[in-house]
Amino acid sequence: MNLVDVHCHLNHDAFKDDLDEVLKRAEKAGLKSLLVSGVNPVSNQQVLALSKKHPLIKASLGIYPIDALGLSEEEIGLPRQTVPINLEEEFAFIKKHQKEVVAIGEVGMDFHWADKEKTYQQQADNFRRIIRFAISIKKPIVIHSRKAEKECLEILEQEIKNKEIPVINHCFSGKKSLIRKAAELGHHFSIPPNILRSHSFQTLVKMVDLKQLLTETDSPYLSPYAEQRNEPAFILESIKKIAEIKQITEKEAADRIWENYCRIFNVI
Repeated sequence: MNLVDVHCHLNHDAFKDDLDEVLKRAEKAGLKSLLVSGVNPVSNQQVLALSKKHPLIKASLGIYPIDALGLSEEEIGLPRQTVPINLEEEFAFIKKHQKEVVAIGEVGMDFHWADKEKTYQQQADNFRRIIRFAISIKKPIVIHSRKAEKECLEILEQEIKNKEIPVINHCFSGKKSLIRKAAELGHHFSIPPNILRSHSFQTLVKMVDLKQLLTETDSPYLSPYAEQRNEPAFILESIKKIAEIKQITEKEAADRIWENYCRIFNVI
């Protein structure tokens, strides 16, 4: 089977001592491509470096909504961003390396870590600028929308009118009406291994056509196993559960999702 992880953070401190072993396990499990996502200027540089060192890794460069505001969490295992990001400077950096970049993400809005009343307008303005940039360089966009699913969908619908670029909703946790709305807009959804324990992800897979599904781990987060670090090899758990829900074989689920990946990210 050809497997893909379209969203992970292998530049996280959780992998600093055994990344090579993690990649070996991923290859053994059948992973053919890992999209490592950046969140700010320093992490984007790290992601690019990893993609040049390891053929399995592809670069997805992002501007995490909290980092864009300079409100990076205290201890997250990724480079901290304590001042607002200069978007134009980061756009210039990404454009300079656009041939090495497969997607823009993760980007979006977040009202879990940031107060909605205080930050909505700035987050919305940043998000619109990022979407327009992604369209200008014709790259798929990977969306983070924690506690901001409705707001992100509204802006995406306004900014991407003719499906100029693919939209991938990473770890989408919106209610059923928002799942339907995103699916109707032609969006895609990446499913993490903790679908084993998450009824909301199970519901999403039931509702959405297989041609709009992808797999991710968000490593080291969202592990299918309590108290255990997540890693790309666990994509198999997403495949197994998707196959069970869709009542198809694991190979068929894996093959269809690989086809989706190749189409969405223009992989030849």
